[in-house]
Amino acid sequence: MDRLEIGIAGIVVALILIALRMQVGVVLGIVAFGGIAAITNMGAAWGILTAIPANFIAQWSLSAVPMFLLMGYIAAQAGLTNGLFASARIVLGRVPGGLASATVVASALFASASGSSVATAAAFSRIAVPEMLKSNYKSSLATGSVAAAGTLGSLIPPSILLILYGIFTDTSIGALFVAGVVPGVLSAVAYITMITLRSYLDPTLAPVNDTTHTREEKWAALRDIWPLPALILGVLGGIFTGIFSPTEAGAIGAGLAVLIALLRRSLSRKAVIRAVIETAEGTASIFIIAIGATMFAVFMGLSSLPNALSGLMLDHVDSTIAIIVMIALLYVLLGMFVDSVSIMLLTIPIIQPILNGLGVDMVWFGIIAIKLLEIGMITPPVGLNVYVIRSALGSAVSLVDVFRGAAWFILTDLVTLTLLILFPIITLFLPGIMK
Repeated sequence: MDRLEIGIAGIVVALILIALRMQVGVVLGIVAFGGIAAITNMGAAWGILTAIPANFIAQWSLSAVPMFLLMGYIAAQAGLTNGLFASARIVLGRVPGGLASATVVASALFASASGSSVATAAAFSRIAVPEMLKSNYKSSLATGSVAAAGTLGSLIPPSILLILYGIFTDTSIGALFVAGVVPGVLSAVAYITMITLRSYLDPTLAPVNDTTHTREEKWAALRDIWPLPALILGVLGGIFTGIFSPTEAGAIGAGLAVLIALLRRSLSRKAVIRAVIETAEGTASIFIIAIGATMFAVFMGLSSLPNALSGLMLDHVDSTIAIIVMIALLYVLLGMFVDSVSIMLLTIPIIQPILNGLGVDMVWFGIIAIKLLEIGMITPPVGLNVYVIRSALGSAVSLVDVFRGAAWFILTDLVTLTLLILFPIITLFLPGIMK
């Protein structure tokens, strides 16, 4: 076998092992080791295996990952996310489908702090869905809004996916963070618009809430949720103005979360210990996948497969939009079976040479990629967020209802994605100002 055939065989083996539910980081590492040994020799493979983990983890920019995770876990453990749904409900309660729209707003804020779509889906399954069902909302709308809104945390900064994408593609993390703001807000607005229109046209979907609240109650609700927006704006504002780098922003964000929690007298020793443990577990899980992906990237480079694919595609397809659509189909397909971090790190070594050959702006594509990964989180048959919600609610809703509700949000995401592809200025406007 020549090196190109070894590269193809490596991808096939990796996909088979992932389909058999083996841990993705381990699969990528094993396949890479075997492929490198086949192309070069066992000594070279051992040398790469011993060097890459230490060299990868030693990257200064990676320190942002545990720091942003710690920020989110401190915010959750100290109760800085408490009251999000209740406050949004007061403000949006009388709008058609107001409880579902309130869930979108609250979930987006929670997810941007926690950095975990799955954690957001699990939390709001217990907070928001019972309230909506009690108010006679259709179960499909109640669960679909939770499944979809949790994915916004991948796009609205600070986002772990954006950090990893920036590191692996050598793209400015600060530019990615700033670029994610408008598409993230646009996605949330698109969800709320769809919910409002559907609820207005079909009142049985979400009965109108006649409860009225005074202006004082609304101001009190907003005061209750100030810590989380203040935390996010503090981090993003510092990056946007250049006061500190995205890597430094992780530590500053964690420090701000601790400071706000201390001011609110809500930070206990137990909360700190739990947050640190969860941060260590989350960091280890991400780093195992990332180390495996780094080895896999070396293997792909040695196999020359990415360059061969790039040349083949560029010879036959010269349209950037066509290439993006093909990549989009690949991401949605993989998203049905594999988690977001794994998909991104698995595909970057293969698709980046193609994108570079077309002169694609990697900041713009990064937001497109994250949007595609969001869609995969709620796409059947294995939309991870959908199963998390079903597990959290038990027999209260059926799996079919959750997927049916999520389908409307997938359609809305596709409309938003189309706008982001056709009008790159939506994504690149703010990074342009930052430069």
